[in-house]
Amino acid sequence: MAQTLVVSDRGQITLPARVRKRMGIKGGDVMILEDRPEEIVLRPGIVLEFERYSDEQIAEWDAADRLDGEERARLLQALNLRK
Repeated sequence: MAQTLVVSDRGQITLPARVRKRMGIKGGDVMILEDRPEEIVLRPGIVLEFERYSDEQIAEWDAADRLDGEERARLLQALNLRK
């Protein structure tokens, strides 16, 4: 259903409560705006937090997780993979 919205002097619009409720949009939520020819598409978005690790950090973790020969043999035997 089409609705007419008014754009404020600051470029803001208010989404009708019925639409926000149906789409599960709450204050502070992130929205994605797509600017298409002849239309604007607005849809709920998500923010994913991620960390970026340096090659040095990854190398440290790899070294810390490396099994010594005795541990490796014990695990392979326990898994019946020893050749």
